[in-house]
Amino acid sequence: MTQGQPITTSITLNLPETVFSALRKTPDEFAQKMRIAAAVKWYELEKISQDKAAEIAGLTRAEFIQALSRYHVSPFQYTEADLVREMENAD
Repeated sequence: MTQGQPITTSITLNLPETVFSALRKTPDEFAQKMRIAAAVKWYELEKISQDKAAEIAGLTRAEFIQALSRYHVSPFQYTEADLVREMENAD
């Protein structure tokens, strides 16, 4: 193994052929869209960081932030309490 090369694992999903034609995607395009959608959702749920989400999605961090915008998900993970605390300490 070359240093710096991540170890990868392949997974297999069995899906009906009709999903690809319904979404007008090839199986490879569908798989990539699933990776991005999963990463966006896990990020939105605060399960993973932006860096990890970008890695899962197979995107750079900048590309992942653009994907967040397409899915209408904020790139900022702040709770209401976080925002209140930030405003109190803004002086």
